[in-house]
Amino acid sequence: MKFNPEKCNIPDRRMEPFIDPAEIWSFINNAKADKVRVREIISKSLDKQRLTLAETAVLINAGGELAEEIKAGARELKKKVYGNRIVLFAPLYIGNKCSNNCQYCGFRISNKDARRKTLTDEEIRGEVEALEENGQKRLILVYGEHPEYNPEFIAHTVRLVYEVRKGRGEIRRVNINAAPLDVDGFRTVGRSGIGTYQIFQETYDPEAYKLYHLGGKKRDYVWRLTALDRAQEAGIDDVGIGALFGLYDWRFEVMGLVRHANHLEACYNVGPHTISFPRIKDASALNINGNYYVRDDDFKKLIAILRLAVPYTGLILTAREAPDVRSEAMAFGVSQIDGGTKLELGGYAASKNETQNLNREQFRINDERSLANVIDELIDNDYIPSFCTACYRLGRTGEHFMEFSVPGFIKRYCTPNAILTLSEYIVDYASPELAEKGWKAIEKNMADLDDGMKEGLKKKIDRIKSGERDLYY
Repeated sequence: MKFNPEKCNIPDRRMEPFIDPAEIWSFINNAKADKVRVREIISKSLDKQRLTLAETAVLINAGGELAEEIKAGARELKKKVYGNRIVLFAPLYIGNKCSNNCQYCGFRISNKDARRKTLTDEEIRGEVEALEENGQKRLILVYGEHPEYNPEFIAHTVRLVYEVRKGRGEIRRVNINAAPLDVDGFRTVGRSGIGTYQIFQETYDPEAYKLYHLGGKKRDYVWRLTALDRAQEAGIDDVGIGALFGLYDWRFEVMGLVRHANHLEACYNVGPHTISFPRIKDASALNINGNYYVRDDDFKKLIAILRLAVPYTGLILTAREAPDVRSEAMAFGVSQIDGGTKLELGGYAASKNETQNLNREQFRINDERSLANVIDELIDNDYIPSFCTACYRLGRTGEHFMEFSVPGFIKRYCTPNAILTLSEYIVDYASPELAEKGWKAIEKNMADLDDGMKEGLKKKIDRIKSGERDLYY
């Protein structure tokens, strides 16, 4: 992907900061959230158009009944773009050594209580086998920021994960959450066949950033902010952004995420594939004053605003959140969640139901349900659980993905593909009770497809029942 200065709304600033705090606060402080304006903006989003910073600020300032209209608009937009599918994945922590000193993270170098570990190749295989035995198909590999976890090491672990097969199981997509790299480093990792490279800015406010990042390379705000520009330069056109809510004013962070998305869209013709918005949770030796913790009602509102602001960007909500919060937030625009999550290194293969030990984990999770239980609830709530990875196999990433997604092809292709991956899960892993629910859900959702797609899908499902795997559109 080449940089496109003609389309970039700022002169060539690939390696310079594109966040202007004064500009962002000006938008927030001057936005008038009257009924007519809010409804105009919601209508624009429902027409599947990205929102500007000024429009996003209007939604941020809307309260009361208008906040409920924002949530209703987000529900409608999600149905239009994504249908009722929810993509499932699991995080796999590879190593928790870290040279940074981030006050909110249990892995930080100053935390002497943290138990450091890097999985061996044999241990990685064991973890992946355990994940495959539960039906997982999509992983995100997570690494501390440490010299040992260099591009060659990351690429090696990615290839290793793809090689593991247990029974009918296989991992079809490996995403990455790791330190920012230089362009050559991103090229090395990209050649290993990754899906999304995910880097969170944590907080977009430069001054707040300094307060929380006391040591290590992560202290460099600009190096982190421009990391995904370097990924694009290296040919990785599928990237994910995020902010850690609770470090600074949530209104500013929402604007920072939208500004980042618009920057990538303007400069590289493709925005982020995903946006994440984790809230701070308890961690070993946590050292945060809590002044900016986000209440549940504001959290649900900001998810709805992000959905409206970036109609075609996937929104990820992780097991940091409790099941009831996740269940409600999915209606406002979340399109991806994790299930059966374990954060302790080696935790999947151990198969222990022990109390979480924060000295072995990055933070506390609040949804400890098994993947099967998560799938069961999704089906009860009329969602289609999906493990689809078709776009990555067919090269539908970056600009090519946008060509498919903008006209509505996400819903057209992803619903049948979700049904196919759910069919695989039912045949290979589901209990009799869950299987019965799953087949009924598939039958119900197939009724909404056109006759041509329906007939082709039925044939593919029959092939899955006969033993074929990895069928997709």
